[in-house]
Amino acid sequence: MRRIRVGIDVGGTFTKAVAIDMAAGNIVGKVTVPTTHSSSEGVSTGIVQALKTLMQKHDISDSEIELISHSTTQAVNALLEGDTAKVGIVGMGVGLEKSNVVKRTNVRDVELAPNKYLRTCYRFLDTSKYLEDRQVEDTIAELKREGAEVIVVSEAYGVDDPSNEQFVMQKADVPATAGHELTGIYGLEIRTLTAAINAGILPKATATARYVESAVRNEGIKAPVLIMKGDGGVTNMATFQSKPIITVLSGPAASVAGALLHLRVIDGVFVEVGGTSTNVCVIKDGRPEIRYVTIMQHPTCIRSLDVRVAGVAGGSLVRWSGRKVTDVGPRSAHIAGLPYSCFALPEELEGGQVITFSPKEGDPIDYVAIETAGGKRYAITNTCAANALGLVPEGDYARANQESAKIALSILASRLGTTAEQAATMILDAAAKKVIEIVEPMIKEYKLKKERTVFIGGGGGASVLVPYIARKLQLQSRIAEHAEVISSIGVAAAMIHEEVEKTVSRPMPEDISALAEQVKKAALERGALAESITIQSEYISERSLLRVTAMGNVSLDIGTANAQEINESDAHVLACELFGVNEGVERIFDMKNYHIFACETSRKKLFLKSKRQPVLVLDRYGRVRLSVDNAAIFNGDPDEVADRVDEFLRNHRDSGKDLAPQVHILDGVKLMDFSSLTAPEHVSKAVRDELKKAAAKDVAAIVKLD
Repeated sequence: MRRIRVGIDVGGTFTKAVAIDMAAGNIVGKVTVPTTHSSSEGVSTGIVQALKTLMQKHDISDSEIELISHSTTQAVNALLEGDTAKVGIVGMGVGLEKSNVVKRTNVRDVELAPNKYLRTCYRFLDTSKYLEDRQVEDTIAELKREGAEVIVVSEAYGVDDPSNEQFVMQKADVPATAGHELTGIYGLEIRTLTAAINAGILPKATATARYVESAVRNEGIKAPVLIMKGDGGVTNMATFQSKPIITVLSGPAASVAGALLHLRVIDGVFVEVGGTSTNVCVIKDGRPEIRYVTIMQHPTCIRSLDVRVAGVAGGSLVRWSGRKVTDVGPRSAHIAGLPYSCFALPEELEGGQVITFSPKEGDPIDYVAIETAGGKRYAITNTCAANALGLVPEGDYARANQESAKIALSILASRLGTTAEQAATMILDAAAKKVIEIVEPMIKEYKLKKERTVFIGGGGGASVLVPYIARKLQLQSRIAEHAEVISSIGVAAAMIHEEVEKTVSRPMPEDISALAEQVKKAALERGALAESITIQSEYISERSLLRVTAMGNVSLDIGTANAQEINESDAHVLACELFGVNEGVERIFDMKNYHIFACETSRKKLFLKSKRQPVLVLDRYGRVRLSVDNAAIFNGDPDEVADRVDEFLRNHRDSGKDLAPQVHILDGVKLMDFSSLTAPEHVSKAVRDELKKAAAKDVAAIVKLD
């Protein structure tokens, strides 16, 4: 009996589905269908089509499927197209603060894209006295008469006591959402704005979720349906129906999740080269970097992978001035509806001439194509240039007819007064420049060390641009396995990722413990496997913000592991590869669910040599769970480890250091991070409290050293 997981990724041009047999660890099959932007059900139609085609083509029965997960562009498309519901906002606060509360909660019409607005209407309720049923019902009725289809409730300090927000939501006879449901941080205006944007796409999201789920059930598939979030995790469809905004940027997140699954890496830049655009994301210490999402200059409380987009990719069209190549993109062959010249037969291109054209109405007329005697047009793209130069390896998804590519580039070169090789190089240089302008600032911003940074390629056009750009940046590069469907693989094998934020002026151990339990419970409810959960905390002092995150593998009813486990030998080879050395890597000790390695290194500073001990924690599937560039490790029974951490922190404080170092605890089941606590005595108490709960006899503490 196969155990099949289906991952479906919605791209700008194509929707790709992949079926993975989790027991055997191999890809059963993959299919591609056009993304259905113009369908009445939007991109959901393509999702269902891809699933049906995949099952029919690869003879997959409904009983073999244990999980279906998909990314979606439904939320972001609705925002870009202004396809949103009118939102009625109920702002609440104490009467004396009315003017300030109204100012912060009446967000008026919100610009989502040029000439596209989220329309709102507004009422204020005074919460200095108890809210009455009639008063709330009348307020909602007034908003509905003004055209409100969804209600947003936002009260000053509602994150501390959401009872008033909940009361109004219960009285609403249309879909309703509130600020406290999306975030636990202060900031009434940003909370209201985020809730309003979320509410605007709520009806569309609900319809989408129902359509996808009913279509899946109609196929007789009983497996759970999950959806990709922008932070790289997956969640259930019920969450999507109430918080669709969390799926913004879920497409780029899917490809990063896939890359981390296939290419274990500590520090790297992941570049997904599609047909029209290229996504860039930084991976640091084994994890993708996450930032707050900004929608048309409007900051929100929603966090997503920090993915930056370049308007150039494998299918980007060449532009010229008549004498030289001036640019590549942003329009692509897909947008223009043209076939690539490198995928044509050589005889089809014979006698072709260079012409200029506008891909879309209103576009400049400096895009070039080849027009044959019969009037057929072919695009000259980055893929054509890379194939003409022989840069795309045999068997690669982007490998084309090299003879055709050379003919196309020769036709262009004759008009430019140069050689085909020089014309192809000009094209790739122009494309590379656009990506490098994004990559270099990100490497600097995230303080990546170039000697340790790997340039990772994904997407169908990875081989076209990634090795070429890596050489220019003098970085080592790798192309992900199954690069063309890396996003679909990422969706299929993604982890549950839940996060809670709260405004706390001075975090205490109890604060972390409470939020850790809350986020762990949410992860379990969304389907995470209990023993796979990792909990991390961090404190952003300048914003008085406490953030706790839980990550875990998806739990399945079958009860078996959802990925191939690695043995000790495989783990050691992987650790050597990640440390970048062939010897000196030692396994610290055995622990259920984790492989823990250390490697002693020397660093020369002026005339002195300092020894460092980098530590790496892999889970039993080989995923990087923790990477620390210099650490002390204590292991033993829970009391012994708590005592040793106490002693270390006392010495640390006595040496004049007020801020506690980062401390991570592994108890064989979960990995707990206490980075959010800054006072040594608070860290000691939190570690001891956590270790009292440990069921394992052997635990470990990893303490980051300067």
